[in-house]
Amino acid sequence: MNDVITRILNRCGTADSVLPPTEIFNEGWMLRLVLDWFDRNRDLAHRLSFSPEARWYSEALLPSRFLPQTRGDQRAESFTHADGVIGHFSISPGQRGDASILPDAKQFIVTEAKLGSSLSPGTKNAPTYDQAARNVACIAHMLANSGVDPNSLDSLAFYVIAPEDKIKSGAFANLVTRDSIEAKVRERIASYAGLHDNWFHEIFIPTLDRIDLNVLSWESILLALPKTPEVDVIRNFYAQCLQFNPIRA
Repeated sequence: MNDVITRILNRCGTADSVLPPTEIFNEGWMLRLVLDWFDRNRDLAHRLSFSPEARWYSEALLPSRFLPQTRGDQRAESFTHADGVIGHFSISPGQRGDASILPDAKQFIVTEAKLGSSLSPGTKNAPTYDQAARNVACIAHMLANSGVDPNSLDSLAFYVIAPEDKIKSGAFANLVTRDSIEAKVRERIASYAGLHDNWFHEIFIPTLDRIDLNVLSWESILLALPKTPEVDVIRNFYAQCLQFNPIRA
């Protein structure tokens, strides 16, 4: 069966493809290739470098501080899907992929991968609660759940990874910042009439003060990798991702 799947996937993007090229040439698979490379090459100093005993996981579910309190809760949201997570964490058994930070964690990095699209502007019940604010709030909530002081970690980060041209367009500049994230989360908790105020000041703000926020380009990451046949394949894969995922205005 694995041979059949491989044969089908190898046809993707060719004249005799039997599925859309974006099923393979997308930000999710691009990120998996990059994280797998860093996992196997841990001696390279980079923001995405793995700490000892760290792991990675794609499409992990991050628990939210704002899960439903009652049935039909009009203020609630579901778990946040993280494109990629690096560090010391566990994944719950089963099919969901729920992530939990380990109590002795020293690294926790959440990555959001983009090609043509921008960050989502909000959720159904919180239209201004954008993807950057949501991820950082989930990280703060997870640290508190595991009893981990954000200052005890050697590496704590939220990174958006996107094409250089998309970054230069200013699509993320005003979103992946402390001021923007703090304002969005402050607005998010306002509807709860003080219920989350202590969490905001005692958990969220110390996490926000400690976390590394940045927008990284795929091009800068690939440039940092050594020139090897494997890296050439990853670079070629990225070129095809750009071909099939044009940047949106």
